[in-house]
Amino acid sequence: MNKTLKRILIGIGILAVVGVVYRLAAGKKDHTVVTTEKSAYRRIIETVAASGKIQPESEVKIQSEVSGQIVELPVKEGDLVQKGQLLVKINPDLYNSAYSRAEAALNSSKSNLSSAKSRLAQAEAQFNVNNLNYQRQKKLFDDGAISKVELENSTSLYETSKAEVEAAKESIHSAQFAIESAMAGVSEASDNLKRTTILAPMTGTVTALNKELGETVLGNNMMSGDVIMNISALAFMEVNVEVNESDIVRVNLNDTTLVEVDSYKNETFKGIVTEIGNTALNAVGDQMNLNQVTNFSVKIRILPESYAHLMEGKGENYSPFKPGMSATVDIITEKSDHALSVPIKAVAARDDTTSASLLDKLNNENAEDEKPEDPYTVVFVRNSATEKAEIRVVKMGIQDDKFIQILEGITENDEIVTGPYEVVSQTLKPGDKLHIETSKSSDTNQ
Repeated sequence: MNKTLKRILIGIGILAVVGVVYRLAAGKKDHTVVTTEKSAYRRIIETVAASGKIQPESEVKIQSEVSGQIVELPVKEGDLVQKGQLLVKINPDLYNSAYSRAEAALNSSKSNLSSAKSRLAQAEAQFNVNNLNYQRQKKLFDDGAISKVELENSTSLYETSKAEVEAAKESIHSAQFAIESAMAGVSEASDNLKRTTILAPMTGTVTALNKELGETVLGNNMMSGDVIMNISALAFMEVNVEVNESDIVRVNLNDTTLVEVDSYKNETFKGIVTEIGNTALNAVGDQMNLNQVTNFSVKIRILPESYAHLMEGKGENYSPFKPGMSATVDIITEKSDHALSVPIKAVAARDDTTSASLLDKLNNENAEDEKPEDPYTVVFVRNSATEKAEIRVVKMGIQDDKFIQILEGITENDEIVTGPYEVVSQTLKPGDKLHIETSKSSDTNQ
């Protein structure tokens, strides 16, 4: 075979292959390759996911109300303490001295009151003498027995003694006020002396110890004082999570939750919502920080019965959870055990004329075609007779991470187009010919 003939045969072969490929492509270009799945009744649990930190439901930060050096610290971190037990003792020397000075001031005020009373008694006695003398002198003057000068002298002595009586009475009042002030000083000094001894306000575990024996603490009388330790009730632990503003409206008190703690990889604990914040976490005074995501605080109590197996053989002050542990929470906001549903990826938003006309026809056969303000929620159904796509406007219900409930628009066992995503969301049109790449049915819980 010469080279020219060989080249011609090769060229013919290439053209034949290209022709076959072209015909195959032309045969399929009128079909859209999709995947489908039948609609079915399933159990759907709608949740709100959030993450946060574990903390005791009840925790007290122990601070001193007075400043001074720690001279007694009989507890250590991890100890279980009872209500009323000694936690810390501050050096009381300065406060003992202040108490003694206050008592001395009180005694001095009491002495001043006694002196004022004695002065009043003397002033009243002198007043009585001058009053009698004044009365006699006035009668004599009226009878013309003495001169006016003598009457004026007697009158002056009378008025002076009367003023001294009033002054003595005011001195008694002043001494009484001084006693009340001194008593307040004694009470304050006594309270400060008592504050040098700090007792446990609740039964709990020492979960943090920030000071050591011999260190000096700053009291919180006038400012924020030093935190000496934290006492936590570990019997009830909670997760403080942040929930986005778009989800917080679906969360209610007493909602059931599933809690996963990073420290326990294969465990899921149960909880309930106990508190929902009313103010966004990024609120600052009366204004909002617009540069942050708006989240709300939600507190979830971890139910003890869900982690009771982790407590077996442990001490009474043991807790499997430590304050500050990371946790992820699924808050169950709604559920249905028999929900007609389709995969989430099968749902699309369309605002084309076809879908608008179909919705109008479903709602009102005589309504005029109008372009909707918002896109319609639709799914595409494969017509088994024509192998074409039909568009259905649907009404959605609750959803989980895989399926979404359909309240209106489809029936059970409709063959729903589920992918590819770009086809379902953008390119697929009603009436398009479908080529099924994969057809499958998911497990259902009917």
